[in-house]
Amino acid sequence: MKVGVVKIAEDEDFAHLKQLVDDHSGWDLEYNKNEMQLYTRKIDGAGENGKTDNSFKQLKVTAIFPDVEADIIYDVLHDPEYRKVWDTHMIESVDIGNLNPNNDVGYYAMSCPTPMVNRDFVIQRSWLDMGEEKLILNHSVNHVDYPPRKGYVRATSYLTGFIVRTHNLGSWLGYVSWCDPQGNLPPWLVNKVTNIFGPKMIKNLLKASRNYFEWKCNNSPHFKPWIYPEQLQSPRISIEQCSPAPIVNSKENDGRTKEKQKASSNQSAPRSTYPSKAQSSQDLANSTYRTPSPAGGLTNHSSPSPSRPGLSAVSTPSPPVQSQSCPASPALVEKAPKKSKKLGFKMSFKKKH
Repeated sequence: MKVGVVKIAEDEDFAHLKQLVDDHSGWDLEYNKNEMQLYTRKIDGAGENGKTDNSFKQLKVTAIFPDVEADIIYDVLHDPEYRKVWDTHMIESVDIGNLNPNNDVGYYAMSCPTPMVNRDFVIQRSWLDMGEEKLILNHSVNHVDYPPRKGYVRATSYLTGFIVRTHNLGSWLGYVSWCDPQGNLPPWLVNKVTNIFGPKMIKNLLKASRNYFEWKCNNSPHFKPWIYPEQLQSPRISIEQCSPAPIVNSKENDGRTKEKQKASSNQSAPRSTYPSKAQSSQDLANSTYRTPSPAGGLTNHSSPSPSRPGLSAVSTPSPPVQSQSCPASPALVEKAPKKSKKLGFKMSFKKKH
């Protein structure tokens, strides 16, 4: 998946993510504690616009989540309403629209510690649920309605991905990230901050996963559009709405007034699948997606035409069989758990003469 290119994720894209997560050759082990490992590596090759992509290291974190089911972690990574509860760095998140039931485009704005300017992204997400193994990946793209905005620096995600697998202790998580925050930040600082926030983000995700079941029982427990395509509420978008031109980044200005944004719903698209190719809106209309079948294989579904508002071609699945079930209640009351403490750290800078 190339930056700025919007297309349906293919087999090789998910295979590439698995290779990055599972193969530790060329990676340096930076952290190994409490069932969590952090790896980094430099990338060979030059980037676009005269900027070397290998200035910023790739990050990889693997961890075991004891007593937490893989399905729960997968739901936490998808659920846009719950992200407002546990992601303390999120300023705004918008589900721009879906390409098909397993690929969408969204906007995400995040706060950064002083003296950094806040960052934002326009990303395409793609995901695949294989039952015992679930994969999510994203990369930066463009959209005509979301150009670079005042008060933010448009960052670039070359590749960010998660793999969640069942484990005899609970579940296993693999996370890989290769991002360029853009602006005027020195690479050494970016790499240092990334090494700090990587493990903290995973720990925060673990805590959020442990609290998710109780929260979801009281907050639309059966609404999971990433599992049930017929629940999709985001609009259908076309590749033509996503500019193929390179992303234009705004310059960092520490004197800017940071805009405060209300967090909005990040309605994710549903789970699993990908067709072989899609290079136009017509290709997207004829694409297919796949979901696990009761027999353990994959069931192919035809992706609906962009002109059709619903997903009537897909039959409504029965609620999944879970090891836990929400208690029966005549009236579920909306209840949000306490937010975890905001992650932060102090940074000091010495001016070089």
